Amino acid sequence: MSITIALTKGRLEKQTIALFEQLGIDCTEVREKGRKLILTSANTDIRFILVKAVDVLTYVEHGVADIGIVGKDVLLENGKDDYEMLDLQFGACDFCLASVASYEPTSPRRKVIATKYPNVAANYFREKGQDVEIIKIEGSVEIAPLLGLADAIVDIVETGETLRENGLVIFDKLAPISARLIVNRTALKKQTTPIFNLIDQLDAYLQQGGEAE
Repeated sequence: MSITIALTKGRLEKQTIALFEQLGIDCTEVREKGRKLILTSANTDIRFILVKAVDVLTYVEHGVADIGIVGKDVLLENGKDDYEMLDLQFGACDFCLASVASYEPTSPRRKVIATKYPNVAANYFREKGQDVEIIKIEGSVEIAPLLGLADAIVDIVETGETLRENGLVIFDKLAPISARLIVNRTALKKQTTPIFNLIDQLDAYLQQGGEAE
Protein backbone atom coordinates (compact mmCIF):
# COMPACT_ATOMS: atom_id res chain seq x y z
CA MET A 1 0.00 0.00 0.00
CA SER A 2 1.41 3.38 -1.01
CA ILE A 3 1.77 6.48 1.16
CA THR A 4 0.40 9.76 -0.14
CA ILE A 5 2.23 12.89 0.99
CA ALA A 6 0.78 16.38 0.56
CA LEU A 7 3.49 18.97 -0.04
CA THR A 8 3.21 22.73 0.35
CA LYS A 9 3.98 24.15 -3.08
CA GLY A 10 6.99 26.44 -3.38
CA ARG A 11 10.03 26.67 -1.14
CA LEU A 12 8.88 24.05 1.38
CA GLU A 13 8.23 21.65 -1.50
CA LYS A 14 11.79 22.07 -2.80
CA GLN A 15 13.35 21.71 0.64
CA THR A 16 11.24 18.65 1.43
CA ILE A 17 12.24 16.97 -1.82
CA ALA A 18 15.90 17.74 -1.13
CA LEU A 19 15.53 16.13 2.30
CA PHE A 20 13.77 13.04 0.94
CA GLU A 21 16.47 12.60 -1.68
CA GLN A 22 19.06 12.46 1.11
CA LEU A 23 17.21 9.34 2.28
CA GLY A 24 17.45 7.77 -1.17
CA ILE A 25 13.86 8.49 -2.18
CA ASP A 26 13.65 9.17 -5.92
CA CYS A 27 11.88 12.52 -6.42
CA THR A 28 12.80 13.05 -10.08
CA GLU A 29 9.19 13.29 -11.19
CA VAL A 30 8.53 16.03 -8.63
CA ARG A 31 11.57 18.00 -9.76
CA GLU A 32 10.46 17.67 -13.39
CA LYS A 33 6.76 18.05 -12.69
CA GLY A 34 5.81 20.77 -15.16
CA ARG A 35 2.16 21.47 -14.35
CA LYS A 36 1.44 18.04 -12.86
CA LEU A 37 0.15 18.06 -9.28
CA ILE A 38 0.07 14.29 -8.58
CA LEU A 39 3.45 12.59 -8.82
CA THR A 40 5.14 9.36 -7.81
CA SER A 41 8.53 8.19 -6.61
CA ALA A 42 10.20 5.73 -8.99
CA ASN A 43 11.83 3.63 -6.27
CA THR A 44 9.33 3.76 -3.37
CA ASP A 45 5.61 3.38 -2.78
CA ILE A 46 5.22 7.11 -2.22
CA ARG A 47 2.86 9.42 -4.08
CA PHE A 48 3.13 13.20 -3.80
CA ILE A 49 0.39 15.78 -4.24
CA LEU A 50 1.22 19.48 -4.51
CA VAL A 51 -1.23 21.91 -2.89
CA LYS A 52 -1.37 25.27 -1.13
CA ALA A 53 -0.21 25.35 2.48
CA VAL A 54 -3.60 25.56 4.21
CA ASP A 55 -4.98 22.86 1.88
CA VAL A 56 -2.35 20.42 3.16
CA LEU A 57 -4.34 20.37 6.41
CA THR A 58 -7.59 19.69 4.55
CA TYR A 59 -6.17 16.79 2.53
CA VAL A 60 -4.59 15.22 5.61
CA GLU A 61 -7.61 15.78 7.82
CA HIS A 62 -9.93 14.10 5.29
CA GLY A 63 -7.57 11.19 4.66
CA VAL A 64 -6.77 11.99 1.04
CA ALA A 65 -3.15 12.36 2.14
CA ASP A 66 -1.58 10.18 4.81
CA ILE A 67 1.20 12.66 5.55
CA GLY A 68 1.55 16.40 5.06
CA ILE A 69 4.49 18.80 5.09
CA VAL A 70 3.47 22.29 6.17
CA GLY A 71 4.76 25.27 8.12
CA LYS A 72 4.10 25.55 11.85
CA ASP A 73 2.50 28.93 11.13
CA VAL A 74 -0.34 27.21 9.27
CA LEU A 75 -0.83 24.73 12.12
CA LEU A 76 -0.95 27.48 14.76
CA GLU A 77 -3.29 29.69 12.78
CA ASN A 78 -5.70 26.82 12.12
CA GLY A 79 -5.43 25.08 15.49
CA LYS A 80 -4.28 21.78 14.01
CA ASP A 81 -0.98 21.17 15.77
CA ASP A 82 -2.29 17.92 17.26
CA TYR A 83 -1.47 16.26 13.91
CA GLU A 84 2.21 17.15 14.23
CA MET A 85 4.75 14.34 14.41
CA LEU A 86 8.15 15.80 13.51
CA ASP A 87 9.97 19.12 13.22
CA LEU A 88 11.84 18.97 9.91
CA GLN A 89 14.07 21.88 10.96
CA PHE A 90 13.98 23.88 7.74
CA GLY A 91 11.99 26.96 6.75
CA ALA A 92 12.96 28.43 10.12
CA CYS A 93 11.58 31.85 11.12
CA ASP A 94 9.58 33.41 13.95
CA PHE A 95 6.18 34.93 14.58
CA CYS A 96 7.02 38.48 15.68
CA LEU A 97 5.30 41.57 17.01
CA ALA A 98 6.78 44.58 15.20
CA SER A 99 6.10 48.25 14.74
CA VAL A 100 7.70 51.68 14.50
CA ALA A 101 10.23 52.49 17.22
CA SER A 102 7.77 54.70 19.11
CA TYR A 103 5.29 51.86 19.67
CA GLU A 104 4.55 51.17 23.33
CA PRO A 105 3.59 47.49 23.76
CA THR A 106 2.67 47.85 27.43
CA SER A 107 0.45 50.90 26.97
CA PRO A 108 -3.10 50.27 28.25
CA ARG A 109 -4.55 51.99 25.19
CA ARG A 110 -6.54 49.67 22.91
CA LYS A 111 -4.35 48.90 19.94
CA VAL A 112 -5.02 48.00 16.33
CA ILE A 113 -2.96 45.05 15.05
CA ALA A 114 -2.58 44.18 11.37
CA THR A 115 -1.74 40.58 10.46
CA LYS A 116 -2.19 37.70 8.04
CA TYR A 117 -2.66 35.48 11.10
CA PRO A 118 -5.63 36.77 13.12
CA ASN A 119 -5.97 33.68 15.31
CA VAL A 120 -2.29 33.65 16.27
CA ALA A 121 -2.42 37.37 17.04
CA ALA A 122 -5.67 37.09 19.02
CA ASN A 123 -4.28 34.24 21.14
CA TYR A 124 -1.09 36.16 21.85
CA PHE A 125 -2.84 39.31 23.04
CA ARG A 126 -5.43 37.30 24.97
CA GLU A 127 -2.61 35.66 26.93
CA LYS A 128 -1.17 39.13 27.55
CA GLY A 129 -4.54 40.30 28.85
CA GLN A 130 -4.69 43.03 26.23
CA ASP A 131 -7.80 44.00 24.30
CA VAL A 132 -6.93 44.72 20.68
CA GLU A 133 -8.64 45.20 17.34
CA ILE A 134 -7.26 42.88 14.69
CA ILE A 135 -7.28 43.75 11.00
CA LYS A 136 -6.51 40.94 8.56
CA ILE A 137 -4.23 41.87 5.67
CA GLU A 138 -3.25 39.48 2.89
CA GLY A 139 -0.46 41.51 1.28
CA SER A 140 2.50 43.50 2.58
CA VAL A 141 1.57 43.88 6.22
CA GLU A 142 4.71 45.92 7.00
CA ILE A 143 3.24 49.15 5.65
CA ALA A 144 0.23 49.13 8.00
CA PRO A 145 1.97 50.94 10.91
CA LEU A 146 3.68 53.33 8.50
CA LEU A 147 0.38 54.46 6.99
CA GLY A 148 -1.50 54.63 10.28
CA LEU A 149 -3.76 51.67 9.57
CA ALA A 150 -2.47 49.79 12.61
CA ASP A 151 -0.36 50.37 15.70
CA ALA A 152 1.67 47.20 15.14
CA ILE A 153 1.82 43.99 13.14
CA VAL A 154 2.13 40.28 13.85
CA ASP A 155 3.95 38.53 11.04
CA ILE A 156 6.48 35.85 10.15
CA VAL A 157 10.04 37.13 10.20
CA GLU A 158 12.99 35.24 8.75
CA THR A 159 15.95 37.65 8.62
CA GLY A 160 14.23 40.89 9.64
CA GLU A 161 15.62 42.69 6.60
CA THR A 162 12.20 43.76 5.29
CA LEU A 163 11.30 45.17 8.68
CA ARG A 164 14.55 47.11 8.93
CA GLU A 165 14.22 48.51 5.42
CA ASN A 166 10.78 49.82 6.37
CA GLY A 167 11.90 51.28 9.68
CA LEU A 168 10.17 48.69 11.87
CA VAL A 169 11.44 47.14 15.09
CA ILE A 170 10.74 43.71 16.62
CA PHE A 171 9.18 44.04 20.07
CA ASP A 172 8.50 40.38 20.84
CA LYS A 173 8.84 36.88 19.39
CA LEU A 174 5.64 34.88 19.70
CA ALA A 175 6.71 31.43 18.50
CA PRO A 176 9.38 29.69 16.40
CA ILE A 177 8.27 28.46 12.98
CA SER A 178 9.62 25.68 10.77
CA ALA A 179 8.36 22.92 8.49
CA ARG A 180 6.49 20.16 10.28
CA LEU A 181 5.41 16.65 9.31
CA ILE A 182 1.78 15.93 10.11
CA VAL A 183 -0.21 12.71 9.78
CA ASN A 184 -3.75 11.52 9.34
CA ARG A 185 -4.73 9.58 12.46
CA THR A 186 -6.60 6.85 10.62
CA ALA A 187 -3.71 6.35 8.21
CA LEU A 188 -1.35 6.08 11.16
CA LYS A 189 -3.41 3.16 12.48
CA LYS A 190 -3.77 1.42 9.12
CA GLN A 191 -0.22 2.01 7.85
CA THR A 192 1.67 2.21 11.10
CA THR A 193 4.83 0.49 9.90
CA PRO A 194 5.53 2.35 6.62
CA ILE A 195 4.61 5.74 8.10
CA PHE A 196 6.74 5.29 11.20
CA ASN A 197 9.58 3.88 9.10
CA LEU A 198 9.64 7.12 7.09
CA ILE A 199 9.36 9.28 10.21
CA ASP A 200 12.16 7.33 11.91
CA GLN A 201 14.42 7.70 8.86
CA LEU A 202 13.81 11.43 8.74
CA ASP A 203 14.32 11.82 12.47
CA ALA A 204 17.56 9.82 12.45
CA TYR A 205 18.92 11.87 9.54
CA LEU A 206 18.07 15.15 11.27
CA GLN A 207 19.47 13.96 14.59
CA GLN A 208 22.77 13.28 12.85
CA GLY A 209 22.89 16.91 11.76
CA GLY A 210 21.62 16.36 8.24
CA GLU A 211 19.60 19.02 6.47
CA ALA A 212 17.88 19.67 3.18
CA GLU A 213 20.32 20.95 0.55
